[in-house]
Amino acid sequence: MQIQLGDQTLQLHVQYAKRKKISLQIDMVGLIIVKAPTGASEEMIRSAVERHSEWILESLRRNAAARRLPAPKEYQGEDKFLYLGKEYLLHELINTSEQDVEKLKLELKKFYFASLKKIVAGRITRYQAVLKVKPKSIEIVESRTKWGSCSADKKLTFNYRLAMAPMEVIDYVIIHELCHLLHMNHDRSFWRRLGSVMPDYKEKEAFLARQGQFMTL
Repeated sequence: MQIQLGDQTLQLHVQYAKRKKISLQIDMVGLIIVKAPTGASEEMIRSAVERHSEWILESLRRNAAARRLPAPKEYQGEDKFLYLGKEYLLHELINTSEQDVEKLKLELKKFYFASLKKIVAGRITRYQAVLKVKPKSIEIVESRTKWGSCSADKKLTFNYRLAMAPMEVIDYVIIHELCHLLHMNHDRSFWRRLGSVMPDYKEKEAFLARQGQFMTL
């Protein structure tokens, strides 16, 4: 479920259980968890979140300031670069005979684009058969804010930086977007369907929230 607070569009992770009241939690990586009574409507949840909007936004600002930002990469040194969850020296991923830093960075980006395109093409066939859905098109893109997206006309996009994540995290994003072909909103039906294919999806969400800032060039 998404909600607009101020100038921010925030993702809410809603957990339903036998309880009387709605409670909110925000962890250090900025994951907003809403614990709601079974049967609580989306309107009730949104209302509860909006009542605490000031506290939520302030908590997110404090958490963002506390997190360590990744240091700039050195393309001509011994820095390592992530690929499928593991670290590699630059020359292990691309040809480094070219010494221009900007060209090296461009070649590395091309490597990630091509790799993820191949990975997604293979993995999505498996999961679309499980979910009995078929996207209209699949595209690898560059995005600052989204790991994947599903449009109303069934077009899926995936962030090239996913090539830096472990395969099971890539699988999570693929399954997530395929589930949107069945449920466009993050309602209970969506999360149930996602969980039926990947029961430990919350761990993958937490990985992206925690490590996503380090998956960059």
